[in-house]
Amino acid sequence: MNTTSRWSVVLPYYNEAEYLPATLESLLAQDLRPLQLILVDNASTDDTTASCHALLDGRSDVGVVYLQEPRPGKTNALETGLARVDTAFVAFCDADTYYPPHYLRRCDEVFAASPKDVQAVMAQRVTGPPTQGTNRRRMIRTVVKSWIYSKQCLTGGFGQTFRTEGLRAAGGFSTKLWPYVFEDHEVMQRIFKIGRSRYDFHLWCIPSMRRGERSAVDWTYFEKRLYGLTPFALKDWYFYTFLAKRFEARRQFAVKLREKTWE
Repeated sequence: MNTTSRWSVVLPYYNEAEYLPATLESLLAQDLRPLQLILVDNASTDDTTASCHALLDGRSDVGVVYLQEPRPGKTNALETGLARVDTAFVAFCDADTYYPPHYLRRCDEVFAASPKDVQAVMAQRVTGPPTQGTNRRRMIRTVVKSWIYSKQCLTGGFGQTFRTEGLRAAGGFSTKLWPYVFEDHEVMQRIFKIGRSRYDFHLWCIPSMRRGERSAVDWTYFEKRLYGLTPFALKDWYFYTFLAKRFEARRQFAVKLREKTWE
C-alpha cells in the first residue's frame, strides 16, 4: 500500500458474488487516491473472493488486503478488518451498496473542516439520485435532525466513517462488548462518549433494495421510538440493560445478519 494514503475501506462480506463486484467498481471510481481496500471474507461458501481477485488483481492505484474471518457474524469481520487499518481514517462499507465517486473525498473534506472532536462522518441512505425530491427532503431532514439530536446515530453501517484512533479508543467492534445486531448504533454510543458525529448534505450512498423483510434482525417500533426519546445520560441503560435483554430473548445476535431472507 502507498504509505501516503489517509484512508482505508473495510468491507466485510459473506456470499456476495452477485453484488460485491458492483460495489467494488464504485469504490475503484473514487476521486480520492491513494486508498487501501481491506476485504474480509466471513467464511463465504461461494466464489465472492475469486470475483474480487478477478477485478482487483493488477491494480496499481489501490492497495488491497484480503483477510479471512472464520467466526460467523459481521461484527467479527469488522473487528478483524479494523485490526489491519494503518491509516488515519477508515470507512466501513457494505457489499451491496453504491458509493458515488466523490464519497471518500467528501468524507475527507468534512473531517478536515471539522474540529478534532468530530470522530465520525456519516453518509445518508438514498434510493436514487439525491436531487430527486423525496431523497432531497429526506437528506435535509436527516441533517437537521442530526443538529437537534447530536448524540444519536441516524445512519447504518453502510455509511459510517471514523477517525481510526478515535474508533479504537472507543473500543472498536467487538462481540464481547455487543454481540447483537445493530452494532452500527451501539458503536456510536461509545463514540459519543469521546466526541461527535457530523452529517453532510452532499454525502450519500445507495444501499441495495433487495433486502425486503428484515424483522428477524430489526428493532420494534417501540424500541426505535424509545431510542429517539432516551436522553444521552440514559443511553447506556437503553443499550446494555433494556435493548440487550430484549435482543437476547429474541436471539438477535450478529450472526443472524447472515440469514438472507430475501433470497
